[in-house]
This record gives sequence, structure tokens and C-alpha cells, in this order.
Amino acid sequence: MVRLPLTPAEVERGKRLGALLRRARGSRALLETALDARVSPETLRKIESGRVATPAFSTVAAIAEVLGLSLDVVWAEISEPDRSRTAQRLTS
Repeated sequence: MVRLPLTPAEVERGKRLGALLRRARGSRALLETALDARVSPETLRKIESGRVATPAFSTVAAIAEVLGLSLDVVWAEISEPDRSRTAQRLTS
């Protein structure tokens, strides 16, 4: 299977996701969070650093649940700049 390169928008969205998860984790240990979400600590570290820009939905859902984030909040946070650009195009 060949994986297509990520678009700049996907890379940016991945960085926003990582930042959101880091903020939500706060002072909670990365290891504890990863184990509670049943993902490897390395996976969580890569997502938080933006190195995995398009993690699997089930992975994001598991981490969000552990951190007490709704998926609606996650989506709104990571897609916010895209929405504002779309709104600007529509009003121009």
C-alpha cells in the first residue's frame, strides 16, 4: 500500500490535535494517559508532537475519552482555522 504525502492542511491539523491533547493532559503523566487509552506511550508522544498528523479515529477517540474531551470539542478545535478560511472565501 502506498501512502500519499500529507497536505499542508493535514500537517497543520495534526499539530493542532497534538497541542490540544497536550493541553488537556496537563500535568498527568504521558505513560499513565497512554496506558489508560490503550495506546503505546510512543504513539501518544508522536501524536502530541505532531509527528503522526493523521492518527486512527479509534486512537483519537480513546485518548479523548481518557482526557475527558468530547469528539465534538476535538473536531471544533482542530478544524477551526479551516472553517474561518472557508467562511472568508464565502463572504469574499
